[in-house]
Amino acid sequence: MNTTRKLRLGPLPKVESVKLAFACPVSLKADLDRYAALHAQVYGEAVDATTLIPHMLEAFMQGDRGFQRNSASKHALQNAGGVPISGCRTP
Repeated sequence: MNTTRKLRLGPLPKVESVKLAFACPVSLKADLDRYAALHAQVYGEAVDATTLIPHMLEAFMQGDRGFQRNSASKHALQNAGGVPISGCRTP
């Protein structure tokens, strides 16, 4: 594999974090470990899967158009003084 090519998940920013635990399949953990090794090789900074997961989830959520559309609608309602109703779709 060409390691000069950048990964979708770029260099990691320094952020404040909260501890969260979850279970995943063994195969996913192996994939995360391989991704972490490749990320370290490409960006020159050792990182483990636990460090990568929040950034991967954030990138996934930012790329989800339905989630972004829903979030924008709720923010617009809150800024206008309205209260969004959970489970209701807005046009």
